Amino acid sequence: MPHPVTDNPKYAAARRIALLLREHGHQAYFAGGCVRDLLLGVGPKDFDVATSATPDEVLELFPKALTVGAHFGVVLVRDGDVSTEVATFRHDGVYSDGRRPDAVRFSSDPREDVQRRDFTINGMLLDPVVFEETEDAAKAALDFVGGRSDLAAETLRAIGDPTVRFAEDKLRMLRGVRFASRLGFEIEPCTLAAMRADAASIHQVSAERIRDELTLMLTEGRARTAFELLDSTGLLAQILPEVVRLHGVAQPPQFHPEGDVWVHTMLLLEKLPAGASPTLAWGALLHDIGKPATFQPPNPAIAGDRIRFNGHVEVGVRVAEVILRRLRFSTDDTEQIAALVKNHMRFGDVMEMRESTLKRFLRLPHFEEHLALHRMDCLSAHCDLSLYEFAKRHYEAAQPEIIHPKLLLTGYELIAAGYKPGPEFKAMLEAAEDAQLEGSISDKQQALELVRERFGLPPT
Repeated sequence: MPHPVTDNPKYAAARRIALLLREHGHQAYFAGGCVRDLLLGVGPKDFDVATSATPDEVLELFPKALTVGAHFGVVLVRDGDVSTEVATFRHDGVYSDGRRPDAVRFSSDPREDVQRRDFTINGMLLDPVVFEETEDAAKAALDFVGGRSDLAAETLRAIGDPTVRFAEDKLRMLRGVRFASRLGFEIEPCTLAAMRADAASIHQVSAERIRDELTLMLTEGRARTAFELLDSTGLLAQILPEVVRLHGVAQPPQFHPEGDVWVHTMLLLEKLPAGASPTLAWGALLHDIGKPATFQPPNPAIAGDRIRFNGHVEVGVRVAEVILRRLRFSTDDTEQIAALVKNHMRFGDVMEMRESTLKRFLRLPHFEEHLALHRMDCLSAHCDLSLYEFAKRHYEAAQPEIIHPKLLLTGYELIAAGYKPGPEFKAMLEAAEDAQLEGSISDKQQALELVRERFGLPPT
């Protein structure tokens, strides 16, 4: 029967590397998150190796390795399709940029090495030989920082002085939020206080690194917990002030009995499963981002008037695009997330749509994400899934050649028929395609006749 750890190719590659290093007189251990996960009984995604061997000594044993960070003691060893990070024990100097040490001093002492790491639960080592013999992570673990007791207490604690740890790498504040939320741990009070005190310095971290950390928070299955913790630490106000503004924005209770826009958005995040696509996750976070700017209270002069958010979709798309540009999202991801924001209210009309409009709606790229967002939106408010079920039924029944058929009419045919390219071309082609999707025309001649009827004969 396959073993969930020892049959993992990444484990096997890291073990071979560690054993070869040991055969040549070096110390070598598994390090970091893989040790934490093994102690928690979770199969690690990756295995890293920490060693007393210098980068040059590692390269002598593994000449095809990549020197991705040799200055900092990090070498990437390839073993077939598996890459393993091998890091030399070290002591770090000053971190003047809040990201990397200005200088490092290599060490032969694993106790010294773990003191530079971020959190106690990530600062443990594991002897691969003992683990292989016993398959017991507790017996194989080397813990010089109190990580095992913090695991048992479900506590996230910085190693040493948290102010120093966060000064070394500002991203550690976001990583701390992510680890605490994903594992369901409490952040130790001094560590939490240091986060709050240093939150404003998160801007020293590149937008790309912030984006990637937030995306992990959104897609690891505990997104609501993560964002509530980001909010309570003050980090959210620094990196996504637009999301903080959702607090206290009231909604009409007949449609949103759950509460304000912040509560509604957190309920959506709570429904994001582990492994959700990043675009869906960001769409859930930003779908109502235009509501604070468009909030309109009930008009007391109109009986029965209610809270309105006229234009919140259009404003939301613009705000979302500003956020996504700021965080350096790719063009493709930006387009999909903005499309989720743009189209999330269209489900309200789905039962009244003309057949051509419905088909155009169903053929939006990644429509399954639009469906998923709408379902979470409903379940986080009124819980009426009738529009979702209608759209889902039609989407699943739709054949690609029916909702996106080969066009009967293109610009080339219009030119051949005597029409000159101009502003009306788009309307002509859309009218022909609508009729095709409605099933009222079925060939090129009928399409041209429709254009002549609606737009007149071509100029002579």
